[in-house]
Amino acid sequence: MSRYVSLRNRVSAVGLTDTGKVREHNEDSISLDTDIGLYVLADGMGGYNAGEVASSIAVKTITNLVREAYLAQELEGNDKATGLHRPSIILRDAIARANKIIHQTSKSQTQCEGMGTTVVAALMHDNRLTIAHVGDSRMYRLRKDTFEQLTMDHSLLQELVDRGFYSAEEAQRATNKNYVTRALGVETTVDVEVHELPVEPGDWLVLCSDGLTDMVEDEDIHLTISTFGGNLDTVARQLVQLANDSGGRDNISVVLAQVVELFPARRGILDRILAWFG
Repeated sequence: MSRYVSLRNRVSAVGLTDTGKVREHNEDSISLDTDIGLYVLADGMGGYNAGEVASSIAVKTITNLVREAYLAQELEGNDKATGLHRPSIILRDAIARANKIIHQTSKSQTQCEGMGTTVVAALMHDNRLTIAHVGDSRMYRLRKDTFEQLTMDHSLLQELVDRGFYSAEEAQRATNKNYVTRALGVETTVDVEVHELPVEPGDWLVLCSDGLTDMVEDEDIHLTISTFGGNLDTVARQLVQLANDSGGRDNISVVLAQVVELFPARRGILDRILAWFG
C-alpha cells in the first residue's frame, strides 16, 4: 500500500490574499495543507458576497475531502482510462464535489444565485505534482532559470488565441480577459483539467488569481522570485505590492511552494517501520 509522506519539511509554502485597491470585498480564497502537500486557490464571482461564498466552499470542500482520503490511506492504484494516479483522481473528484455543492447552494439560496468560482490546485505525492484547474486562475513553475505557465486559461480570450485571432502579445493587452468559459458552480457537472508532472528539488510553484496576472507581467513575476527567492513571504508580499502599484483593480491572491527535497511514497514493511519514527 502506498502511504502519504508528510511534506511539512520537504516543501516550503506560503499564501497571501489581498482585496486590492478597487474592490470592496475579497472574493478570493486560499488554502494550504502543508502536511499532505495540497495548495488550493479560488477566485469567486457573483452578486454581493456570493463570490466569496463560492470560493470559500471550493477551497474548504477540496481540502477536507483530499485530506480525508489521505488519512484513510486511499492512495494506491491508477485510472486505466486516463493513466492518472490515485491522488490525482482524489483531487479531481473533490473538485467535482465542490462544483455540485456550489451549484446546489446557488439554486437554493437567493442571495447566492449565479455565483461561481475558478479553482487551481496543486497536490504533491510520490515525487509527482498533480495540477488541477477550472477557469483562469493559473499555475506557474520556475525550474532553474525557466519560468513557464503550467495551466491554460479556460477563457474566451485563450480560445481566440488558440484560433489565431490574437497573438500572445496582443492577448496581454486585450480588454476582454475576464470572460471565463469554465467555472465551478455554473452547471451540475464540470470538466476539471488534470495533469501530472515530475518534480525536482528547487522547483518553485506559483498559484495565482488573475488579479495578479492582469496587473503584473510574467517576466516581472519571474524577476521577483529570482530577486527575493531566499524568502517566500517576501516574494508573496512583493508580488501583491506590484499588482497594487499597477492599479490593484481586482482581488490579488498568490500561493508559493518550493520543493526542498523529494518525497517518495512509503511502501512495504520497512517503510512502515520508518514511518513510525518519522
